[in-house]
Parts: sequence; structure tokens; C-alpha cells
Amino acid sequence: MSKTIATRPYGPKMGRKRGLQKGKEHGIRMGRCQFVTDSMRPEPLPLRDARVLFIIQGFDAIDQGIAQGLRQTVREAFTATAVDMLRLAAELQPNLVLVMNGLHVFPADHTDHVDQVRQMGIRTAIWFADDPYFTDHTVTLAPHYDYVFTHELSCVALYREVGCGQVHYLPLAVNTAVFKPTHVSPEYRSDICFIGNGFPNRIALFNELTPFLADKKVLIAGGLWEQLEGFDLLKKGIKLQWIPIEESVKYYNGAKIVINVHRQTYHEMYNKNSRNIPGHSVNPRTYEISGCGTLQITDHRHDLDMYYTPGYDIETFHNSAELILKMKHYLRHEEDRLRIAIRSLRRTMNEHTFAIRLVKLMDIVFA
Repeated sequence: MSKTIATRPYGPKMGRKRGLQKGKEHGIRMGRCQFVTDSMRPEPLPLRDARVLFIIQGFDAIDQGIAQGLRQTVREAFTATAVDMLRLAAELQPNLVLVMNGLHVFPADHTDHVDQVRQMGIRTAIWFADDPYFTDHTVTLAPHYDYVFTHELSCVALYREVGCGQVHYLPLAVNTAVFKPTHVSPEYRSDICFIGNGFPNRIALFNELTPFLADKKVLIAGGLWEQLEGFDLLKKGIKLQWIPIEESVKYYNGAKIVINVHRQTYHEMYNKNSRNIPGHSVNPRTYEISGCGTLQITDHRHDLDMYYTPGYDIETFHNSAELILKMKHYLRHEEDRLRIAIRSLRRTMNEHTFAIRLVKLMDIVFA
């Protein structure tokens, strides 16, 4: 009588071999990233003789990046919340009060305070980082400021139409002190990673990706992902929670591929954009993923080509079929994956820091 012996796909020896291979790949990536960071020789930035009061929004990754950038570009920089803005403006008499976004957590009388700051003869500027998703609110805020900066190309005309005299397109950037290459332990490693809420357009995309992702090591983190049709197939890799910045950095570093999907510009539940102004500009996640030295595959936005070159230092997709084809390729071809990731890291460190953006902002405000 023949006897059937059950076998596992691989035993302890094979498991160790796979683990060693993954560790080797991670080590090679880190070595090449380290070479980039060690060889960077950035040009010194001009230090403007100005005193700036910066009012944070509560987006830690952006707030911290701007605060650090100000320390590199102006003589004196102070950071505060909107509640203390009016008092500190009177006490410090800064040359500029720079407000980040002005939404969500800001007090109802914030615009009155901005008006009073302007009456003191102090310049005011706001930098919108949520455009165009909350333009129903931002159009009422913008006219209260001397200078309006938006990271969204499509919103420049909007603010001019509502009477703002100084409106400027200024893309966001990355805090390279936080979003950077770093060694991570095996629990942070994955084949495919996505961090962000499961907005409807993202759910629709991942519904189509699920059959491909089902046998991969996947990390999907954020709210609303229980709505996935194939949730049970992917649930081992789904974290239905907000991920702190420090953890996001580890997951980005541990991933072979990080997907970036911009949210849809109009949805009656999640957005306040009744004009349905389109989204033409990249989100801050674009720079943050690239700053970690990981291959990013992103949906395409109009201004992406101004900051990265698809196929050279970033990858793009237009539909789920194209995304799957590219993920298959880059999971199989490590060198192709690393080459693009390393180029993206170098370009990000050279061109897309908050300090570089703030030099441009100060040149406009103090022209």
C-alpha cells in the first residue's frame, strides 16, 4: 500500500534561505541609500534677516518640516498654535505670520485675528495643503491674508477670482530628517505597501488589485478598508488604524513597492469641494515615499513631471491593469526597482525639501 506524505511548500531550511535573501536585499538597498546621503553636498541656503511666526495646522509631518525649514532660512522663527497667534504677533512683532492651512482645528474667530494682525502692519500668509478638497472653506479664508500659497495648481485661479491679489503656486515638500532611509526589522517588511484611508476611489482600485495581492506580503493601513470586497483575502496585512509618522517611515522603508493613490476631488461625505475643482498636483506622500528611498508607483497628476520623471525616478499608472504589470516587473527585477528608488531619493534630497520651498516663499513675500 502506498503511503502519501504531506509536504509543506518549504521547510525550516528554505525559510531561513528566504529570510537571508530578504535581509540581503534590504542591506543592499540601505547601502546604496547611504551612499546617496553621504555624498550629498547641498548648496548653502540664503539666511533671510526676518522674524517669522509660524502657526501650525496639526499635520505633524508638514508642520515639523516647515518649522525645521524656517530654522534654516530665516534669522528668527517661532512656532505656535492658532489660539496664541494674535497674542504672540503683538508680543513678537514678527515680519511675517505664516499660517499652515487654517482649517479643521482652527478657532472660529481665526479670520478676525488675522485681520487684527494685518492692522498691526504685519504681513500675513497662508499655505493651503488640503486643496482642492476643502475649497468651500478655503475661499472664505483666503481673502483675509496678504499672500495666498497653494500646493494645488488648479486653485490659483479660484483664489484670484475671489479677490486675492497675491496668489502663488507653491508645492509641498518633505522633511528629510524624518522621511529618510533607515534599517527596519522584518515585521515592517512587505512586497506591497499602501498607507492612507480607504476613500471610495482607493477601495475601487484595490478591489481590482485583490486577486494579484492575495498571495503577496501586503501592508495596507488606515481607516475604511473593511469596505473591501476581498477584505478576508487581505485582512492579514490590513491595519484598520491611523499609523504614526515614525511607523509610516518604517513601513515605507520595509516595502519593495509603495503605492500612492490620490483621493478623488469630490465626494459629498469626505470632501467640501462643491465646485468640483480638479486635482492637478501631487500630494505630500509623493515626496515622503521618495525620501525613504523606496520604489513608488503613483497615479499620475498634471504637475508630477515638474518634480520627477516617470520611468526614471518614479513610476506611474493609469489603471489597475497597468499597475499590476508594473508591480509584477519590479517584484521580479530588484535592480530595476532599486535604480529608480535611489534616483528618486537623490532628487528628493536635492530639490524637494521644505527649506528650498521656503526660500521661494520668502523671496515672494519680501520682494
